[in-house]
Amino acid sequence: MRLHPLVLALAMASIPALALAQGTHHGGHSGHARPSAATAAETPATKGYREANAKMHRDMEIEFSNDADVDFVRGMIPHHQGAIDMAKVALQHVKDEQIRKWATDVIREQEREIAEMQAWLKKQGR
Repeated sequence: MRLHPLVLALAMASIPALALAQGTHHGGHSGHARPSAATAAETPATKGYREANAKMHRDMEIEFSNDADVDFVRGMIPHHQGAIDMAKVALQHVKDEQIRKWATDVIREQEREIAEMQAWLKKQGR
């Protein structure tokens, strides 16, 4: 799986906030911390990114099966959907044409991978 620059940039931008919310110095997905409360000064884009991020983290709280393959796929589907949701927010608000291209690419590729993962789960009887 290739990380798109937009996904990487958005993920990297969220690490400091997640680290503060988790009370850690390393950030990342450990514990799937809830984002900090929105402020009145937030732009619609920030609000949209925050909501997409929160939904993604809620949806990634899967019941683990002790099957590493299945658990990876079940966790990645909402992760990819979160990237799609963030890219859709970007398309509503960004001005830079390169960001628009990346967001469009993210939507196309992540939707394709979600379909492949869902088909794989179905083939596994999951």
